[in-house]
Amino acid sequence: MTQKTKVAKAIVPAAFCAVFLILSPFEGAAGGEDSLALNDREYFETAGFNVLVFENQYNGMFFDEKTAGILLIHHGVRTATGGAVRLKPTPEQWDQIPEVVERKVDRENQTIEVRLRYKDFDFESRIVVRPQGGGVLFSVFLDQPLPSRLEGRTGLNLEFLPSAYFEKTYVMDGKTGIFPIYPSGPVEVKPLGTQLRQFADHATFDDCGRAEYVEPKPIAQGKSIILAPEAPERRIRIQSLDGVLALFDGRNVAQNGWFVLRQLIPAGTTGKAAEWLLSPTLISDWIRKPVIGHSQVGYLPDLKKTAVIELDGRDTPEASASVLRLDDAGEWIEVFSGPVKEWGPFLRYRYAFFDFTAVRDNGLYAIQYGAQRTDPFPIGSHVYDDIWQPTLDVWFPVQMDHMFVNEAYRVWHGAAHLDDALQAPVNHQHFDGYRSGDSTETKYKPGERIPGLNVGGWFDAGDYDIRTGSHCSTVRHFADAWEHFGIRRDETLVDQAQRYVDIHHPDGKPDILQQIEQGALALVAQHRAFGRAIAGIIVPELHQYHHLGDGSTMTDNLPYNPALREDESDRFSSGKPDDRWAFTNRSPWTNYASIAALAAAGRALRGFNDSLASECLAAAENAWADEHRQAEPEKRTGFRPFGTGEIDAALQLFISTKDKSYMDRFEKLLWPAMERGFQWNMRSAVQAVPFMGKGFRKKLLPFVEKYKIADEEATRQNPYGVPITARGWAGNGNVISWAVTQYLLHQAFPEVIGPEAVYRGLEYIHGCHPYSNISFVSGVGLRSKKVAYGNNRADFSFIAGGVVPGVLVIKPDFPENKEDWPFLWGENEYVIDICAEYILLANAANDPADRIK
Repeated sequence: MTQKTKVAKAIVPAAFCAVFLILSPFEGAAGGEDSLALNDREYFETAGFNVLVFENQYNGMFFDEKTAGILLIHHGVRTATGGAVRLKPTPEQWDQIPEVVERKVDRENQTIEVRLRYKDFDFESRIVVRPQGGGVLFSVFLDQPLPSRLEGRTGLNLEFLPSAYFEKTYVMDGKTGIFPIYPSGPVEVKPLGTQLRQFADHATFDDCGRAEYVEPKPIAQGKSIILAPEAPERRIRIQSLDGVLALFDGRNVAQNGWFVLRQLIPAGTTGKAAEWLLSPTLISDWIRKPVIGHSQVGYLPDLKKTAVIELDGRDTPEASASVLRLDDAGEWIEVFSGPVKEWGPFLRYRYAFFDFTAVRDNGLYAIQYGAQRTDPFPIGSHVYDDIWQPTLDVWFPVQMDHMFVNEAYRVWHGAAHLDDALQAPVNHQHFDGYRSGDSTETKYKPGERIPGLNVGGWFDAGDYDIRTGSHCSTVRHFADAWEHFGIRRDETLVDQAQRYVDIHHPDGKPDILQQIEQGALALVAQHRAFGRAIAGIIVPELHQYHHLGDGSTMTDNLPYNPALREDESDRFSSGKPDDRWAFTNRSPWTNYASIAALAAAGRALRGFNDSLASECLAAAENAWADEHRQAEPEKRTGFRPFGTGEIDAALQLFISTKDKSYMDRFEKLLWPAMERGFQWNMRSAVQAVPFMGKGFRKKLLPFVEKYKIADEEATRQNPYGVPITARGWAGNGNVISWAVTQYLLHQAFPEVIGPEAVYRGLEYIHGCHPYSNISFVSGVGLRSKKVAYGNNRADFSFIAGGVVPGVLVIKPDFPENKEDWPFLWGENEYVIDICAEYILLANAANDPADRIK
């Protein structure tokens, strides 16, 4: 291919130090209408290539999430991130991040200017991005030379997604190389004193007392590099015009690291510091292939069936599509053809509908749209029968904390965290969002052992903490599923006495009750120790937190004994202070959530574990009484004006005890909360209908009617008819919760709310969503998530039945869910409460016809 590069001259104020990055296309994209230019959403765009400049900023919660800085979207795939002046060759999640002080968009001059600041070093830089010819010019200005502490450390970084370049090559100054699938060095050891401060002085590297850390060394260096020269859809040439480029593999220090291209900024520089020319290959007339959104698990015969077709913004919908049926001879036979109707634009794409409701016969089918054909999917009355079973059979057993978990020939993990837990220190800001005040608010001193917490619970998500809020939600969802559907499935042996779990080993007990028991044990343990709920339990050190693998190896599983040396053990305790911490500050919201969960668990466990059932209810009532001895809600930390957890707690206690005082409190709180924000409290209100008089239902009806109007307006905002969110955590949890609420409303108010949303929600989760059409439930549906953010993510694997967060909207308009890169938690991290509520929703969809019509 003949390279045609257009380089514009840059005019730079002499008073500033400058770093330039010039992007120019290879043959296949000329100037004019194909040139990069600012669009109305404030990023640079041409067909097949986008440059986003700090629309997505680093945040102080999880620091570098690999979704911030300067991003490149190349032929529909986000291939690069983190373009900025950085202080390390391969920044880890918890390393220093620049704060965006100011971002200015100048449409007239086609520029974006961003001022960045590293507060700890009083160091600022200003990045100006502008198109030039067929490319774009990036300039970074410094008012002052680098601070001495940052000399030899600071450079221009651009991070490339490893999975986009696996099994591809690169050429650096004519020398060829292969991008490594697995990191293999080189690295160097550095004195600990030279390490720059990470978050809150924590450290991601455990040096085992050696006072050192490691840092990657370049795998290639030179003036010019071509990435993926053999693959036009990923081919990018980057040239340094006045320095040396270095290619690093960030996975040498962190499995979630990216390939990083970097050029150091020389110390003392007061003029131009570096200049790059980046030239992406653009495929001529490239248009993103359509995505035919459909359910990977299939459809019930008599329900509405609509495929949502996602199209490139420059594409035109086909006039029609067809449905093919697979016959017994393996031949595809067309059985239906119908029109494709355009819906309109959403985010960056256009959308169209294909309604094939008329296809009702049992069988295997595929949708043909233009030259594309979907994978086969079934139509039949059985399609929802078992979609929840992997979640209950496999995913939840794998997440069980304090238990040895076996599956046939495989051991998932040993009994973890048997050394739980120590009282967390006061005035501490933890790296995972936990905080403590100036008192423990317990009888325990900081660092003191709290007995009895090493029981029950689940690993919260892809990490291993006991997060009380999500545990409460999980127990509630399980209890709801038990009470609504009486799920008696038994495929797992759970032996609490021996701390042993064996998957695919029935033990004569309903698995869902054993999971409720597992959650209740953890919650009751808190009430035994403190008389109330606490925020949670988590490892103290950052180098423990990013642990991947067997959870039983996060700590030594021996209670900390301060009388012993750190390397000493008496077989029953050790001098190593690696035990998890309990964060114990009082929160009314968390306490009420725990009260509600325990009240519900007490009902569900009656007849299964009567002593635990009684203790759950007693703990809930005692905590309620204690909470009411505290200050008025408005004066307490954690009060939420749109409805407190006290509403749920009062309802669950009333259902469990029939004590009218709880009912009175529930109604006293509910109706004002409904007036302030009925959408936040509808779930609680509708759950009360079967237990209240006819007058309650009548009073609730106007709110349900208003809810329906608001819901229909909200779900019309996108073509999928579900509430898609645009936060830093993708929205599958919100979709599932919304669909469950719709189910409950349909049960109570069938004349107002139909069942359609239940199935729309599941179809979205199972493949009818943006970006791709895979099922977001691992192992459920023909094509599902095979790479996810579970505790086995380092193996690029999955845990069957886990539900991921789903499609993340990269601001301003790029929906994404990576199937080849598990480490983006906002897209791919399994979480216990989402998974439990999925079991509830799946069973709602499979409800008998006389209950959901």
